[in-house]
Amino acid sequence: MLTLRSIRRRSANARCRRCGRPLRAGVLATVLLAAACSSHRPPVLEFPPPRLTSHGTQVGVASWYGPGFAGRPTASGEVYDPGKLTAAHPTLPLGTRVRVTDLDSGRSVVVRINDRGPFVAGRIIDLSRAAAERLGMVERGTARVEIALADEDTPAWPVVRYAVQTGAYRSRPDALRLARRVADLGAPVYILRSAEPRPLYRVRVGPYATRRDAELVARILHDRGHRAMVLEEHSRPGILKPGAGTTRSSTPGRTLRPPGRRGR
Repeated sequence: MLTLRSIRRRSANARCRRCGRPLRAGVLATVLLAAACSSHRPPVLEFPPPRLTSHGTQVGVASWYGPGFAGRPTASGEVYDPGKLTAAHPTLPLGTRVRVTDLDSGRSVVVRINDRGPFVAGRIIDLSRAAAERLGMVERGTARVEIALADEDTPAWPVVRYAVQTGAYRSRPDALRLARRVADLGAPVYILRSAEPRPLYRVRVGPYATRRDAELVARILHDRGHRAMVLEEHSRPGILKPGAGTTRSSTPGRTLRPPGRRGR
C-alpha cells in the first residue's frame, strides 16, 4: 500500500539516482581522459650522445674523474694529473681546448681534451679534479654544463659526420612541431635552415661521430612512426654546410637501443 511517506521516499530515491548518473558519468569520463593522456605520452628513450652542434656547442651533464686515476695513462699517452685543467670527451680531437660553463652557477673553465670518456649514458665530458674545483662541482659530482670551442681554429669534428633527418619543411612552424614531437622521445634535435630564397627547414637528430650510432637512432625513430634518413654532413672544421652530403635512407627494422656504455 502506497502511503504519502513511501511516495515521498521513492521520489527522493529516484531524484538521487538521476542526479548520480551524470556525476558517475563525469567521473568516469575524467578517469578515461586521464588514462588516455597518460597512455599517449611518448616514453623517453636513450639515444647516443651527439657531438658538438653546428654552432660549436654541446649541452649535457659533466662529471669528474674522482679519486684513484692519478698517474694512469690517458688516450693521448699523457699521464693523468688531477691538478691540470684537462678533460675526457667521447669524440672531440685530442688536444682540442674547450670552455666548460656550469649552466646553474655561470662559472666556467677552459680545459684541454686529452682522454676519451665518460662512458656513462647521458654524460658528455669528464673533468679533472682541478677543473671540477674551478666549477665548484666536486661535492656534487656532476653538473649541467655547456661545452664551447675555446679556439676558433680548432676542428670541432672530422670532415664527415652523421645525422638522422626526420623531415624537411618550407614552413618553420611545421618544422618546430615535428622537432618537439621527436624531442619528447629524448632525442637531441636540431633544425638546419638552408640559405635559399625560399628557406628549407630540415629537422635532424644528432649529429653523431659514427654511422653506426646514426643508424641505431634511425631505427628507433622509424619504429616510433617517424621518417628517418641517415645523412653524411660534409663540412669544413667547425662550419656546417646545410644540405651538403650524401643522403642514404635508413633500413627499417626492429627497435634497437644504443649499446650500453661502461662507466669508469
